[in-house]
Parts: sequence; C-alpha cells; structure tokens
Amino acid sequence: MDAFSYLSVLLSIILGLGLTQLLTAVGRVIRHRDRVRVDWLPMLWAGVLLIVYVQVWWSMFGMRQLQSWTFVEFLVVLLQTVTLYMMAAMLLPEQIDEGGVDLRSFYDRHHRWFFAFFLATLVISVGKDVVIGGRLPEAWNLAFHIVFAAISLSAILVVRRRYHELVGITAAVSIVAYVGLLFARLQ
Repeated sequence: MDAFSYLSVLLSIILGLGLTQLLTAVGRVIRHRDRVRVDWLPMLWAGVLLIVYVQVWWSMFGMRQLQSWTFVEFLVVLLQTVTLYMMAAMLLPEQIDEGGVDLRSFYDRHHRWFFAFFLATLVISVGKDVVIGGRLPEAWNLAFHIVFAAISLSAILVVRRRYHELVGITAAVSIVAYVGLLFARLQ
C-alpha cells in the first residue's frame, strides 16, 4: 500500500461522515416536513455543499502521485476535510423536535459559522497547494477561490436576506462553473 492510499482512509472517513451528515439532514427535513418550515436558501446551500464534497473527493485523486508525505502536508489536507465536515454540521438542524423547526431561523442563527468554515476551507485549500506543491493554485483555480472567499466573507458580514439569496444563487452557479471548467476530467 502506498502512502496516499494509507492516508486517504482517514480523509475518506471524514468526507464520508460529512456527506452522511448532509444527506441525513436533508432526509430528516423531508421525513419531518410536517414539522419543518422549509426555506429554499439552506436547501440550495445543501446542494452546493454536496457538489463541493464531490469535487474535493474528485480532486484528491491528484495527490496519489505524492510518494513521500510530511505530517504538516497531511495535517493541511486533513484540516480541509474537517472544515468541510463542520460546514455540513452548521447548515441544517441535527434534530427536529415535536415543536418543529424553521429553516430560515436556523440559517439566520448559524450562517456566520457556516461561512466562517467555508472561508477556512478555502484558505486551507490554497495553503494545501503551497505546502504540498510549493506554489499557489493555477490562475483559474485561485480566481475561483478568491470569488468563493469574497462570497464567504461578505456573507459573514452582511445579514440582509436578499443579499444572502443573491450570494446563494451566485455560489451555485459558480460552483457548477468551477467544476465544469477545472475538474471535468479525473487527473
């Protein structure tokens, strides 16, 4: 077994737990729809986050070529999966009690944490390229990171609903463009 195959087990577990967290929460919302006041915005972000998870999984295949790993290199990659998990943990409720839940209120209470973890994920992603490859990501990849970082930072600072709706739609279109332009083929 090569080093990446060994190290990717823990990364895969954390990504799998995050996906499970996200998909279970969406299933919970659907299952308890009689007690949930559904809001489209956190559901849109759930879709965006699902694409982000798949893209991260897809892109990690590129690290298989690394023959030798340091603890710091692995730690940076591990931290990225941890912040992704935390995004899923902040997005939708862990449980829905008898009194029900309002997804809009839940989003309003937790969106700053969600976007702080999104911003951390992006910073760590750029840092991962620097630590592992010794350079910043390619120009288009870095540009998308900057766009998503601006989206995250602005969503932390601005609380207006219309702004968050615009940010959600922009992010959804941007993540589809990002994956389509940069990650259409497994490398």
